[in-house]
Amino acid sequence: MHKVLIANRGEIARRIIRTCKSEKVATVAVYSDADKDMPFVREADEAVHIGPPPVPHSYLNVDAIIDAAKRTGADAIHPGYGLLSENEAFARRVQEEGITFIGPAPEVIGQMGDKLTARRIMQQAGVPVVPGSENSLDTVDEAASVAADIGYPVMLKASAGGGGIGMQICHDEASLRQAYQSLRGRAKAYFGNDSMFVEKYVERPHHIEVQIAGDQHGNVLHLLERECSIQRRHQKVLEESPSPFLDEKTRELLCQSAVLAGKAVGYTGVGTVEFIVDENKNFYFLEMNTRLQVEHPVTEEMTGLDLVSMQLAIANGLPIAIDQDEVKALRHAIELRVYAEDPVTFLPSPGTITLYQPPVMEHVRIDDGVESNTQVTPFYDPMIAKVIITGTTREEAVERAIHAMQNFQITGIKTNIPFLLEVLADERFREGNYTTWFVQERAANSKK
Repeated sequence: MHKVLIANRGEIARRIIRTCKSEKVATVAVYSDADKDMPFVREADEAVHIGPPPVPHSYLNVDAIIDAAKRTGADAIHPGYGLLSENEAFARRVQEEGITFIGPAPEVIGQMGDKLTARRIMQQAGVPVVPGSENSLDTVDEAASVAADIGYPVMLKASAGGGGIGMQICHDEASLRQAYQSLRGRAKAYFGNDSMFVEKYVERPHHIEVQIAGDQHGNVLHLLERECSIQRRHQKVLEESPSPFLDEKTRELLCQSAVLAGKAVGYTGVGTVEFIVDENKNFYFLEMNTRLQVEHPVTEEMTGLDLVSMQLAIANGLPIAIDQDEVKALRHAIELRVYAEDPVTFLPSPGTITLYQPPVMEHVRIDDGVESNTQVTPFYDPMIAKVIITGTTREEAVERAIHAMQNFQITGIKTNIPFLLEVLADERFREGNYTTWFVQERAANSKK
């Protein structure tokens, strides 16, 4: 591997460029009209324009990306996260063109991208799954029948999608019937697949994920877990590791299950197995993300490993360079996602960043994609930076996080920094006593 084209933008493109430079691998950036002046474009060794701002005409334009790779002689493509990163057809096209895809095999992406298929594979592998339907539900009556059997509340899900768009909590049959058609329509529009299934809804769970890595020699190991329960509309806002909720026995069982999941599909590359964990520490498979996660720096800072470097090595056919017993939690790490959005309404806040001055402090890492005078457009995700803080203890990491966010200056647009500071100061968060309902419960209490 001599030259990597990065089929992405913003902070993750800069992140990948950084490791490639350290390993003397040339990089190619692709960019839309809206991104021509962004830092990642300047920092790559080469840059190729691929279209206008809307993602279907640029960052999702497979032909333009493949053409850019051929024109520049790139022998590998790194998809980053989001966009085409979990697109089975794209991964297969890259391979058919004789280019290395830095990620798992296309068939693994396809298997794990369909939640019903993923459920079946995990059940066969002995990984715990949430009680629910085993097949696609073609009618609302079928969905209601399964829900009655497993008991309400249930989560109605699109089998091909995730996030807030692809799921809805139903507390009774009336709400299930009301949600079914609208969710099915959204699934067809967003994911091109309207198949649905139902799972038992685990109330007030923890969302905990395990980082895994697998090579082409059959080795799969875990890189410990991340607590991802601070969420807004099913989207993560803050992540930390180790989880303050898990005991050592549960941690070991959870991580072993993630390794089983990776081995069940012959996973190659870096990926994440996500679980929900109830109040009694029973855990259930949620999904597998077949890509680098937004929150991967939490694991990097906790373990001292470079996950992008691992991706490059695995794609080059090398065995994983460490053994399982060498993976250690060296420190506590917290990641805060800084968004260009109103801290009260959470609506995006596009505009020009007139001043961008992140904190420069020991034990604080900034992964960002912007600078002063950068234009934040409405075309892309409003996340503009990630702040990753470490400490010898969780308490120390939290205090450092507060200090860092108090010294993060951004003007010209609104950001969620005030909201993040409120989270860090919240007593339940400080105690490590929070679930995926933290944000909703906090908002409800503030209105009383």
